[in-house]
Amino acid sequence: MKQTHFELFQLPATFAVDGDALDAAYREVQGRVHPDRFVNATDAEKRVAMQWATRANEAYQTLRNPQKRAQYLCEINGVDLQTESNTAMPAAFLMQQMEWREALDDARSSKDAAALDELDAQLRRERKGMLEQVGRQLDAGDYHGAAQTVRAMMFLDKFGEEVQYAFEALDA
Repeated sequence: MKQTHFELFQLPATFAVDGDALDAAYREVQGRVHPDRFVNATDAEKRVAMQWATRANEAYQTLRNPQKRAQYLCEINGVDLQTESNTAMPAAFLMQQMEWREALDDARSSKDAAALDELDAQLRRERKGMLEQVGRQLDAGDYHGAAQTVRAMMFLDKFGEEVQYAFEALDA
């Protein structure tokens, strides 16, 4: 059986992760496998140490980021997010996206920084609510529902990037 990221750091496989415990576990694992500790080792031992260090880095980055952690929990529980093929979203979410896109277009055309600030604040609130929702879904074992929420968060992230580009265009 393949070891999960949670098992690597000896943490419970839950959405809520103790950040300090994760940091400490990461440092402990890195301390054991960091390539600098293997400078006098054989090539094979160096290669294995590098693989473990790379895996520890990947696991840490995944568990540290709430959205990636939610996606990972879905995947290790047998639910593929199908991010490339499943773009279906609830109608209310799609309507909200359309309203935000109109607001972004209006703010861009009028060069309205205050409107962009408000749009950015709305996105942050929505994302925070979605993180809380995905946590509840994962805690309840609703991995399919959590996958839908993670996909919605990915939409928000992409739209948030567009808002940031609009801010940068104002500054230019």
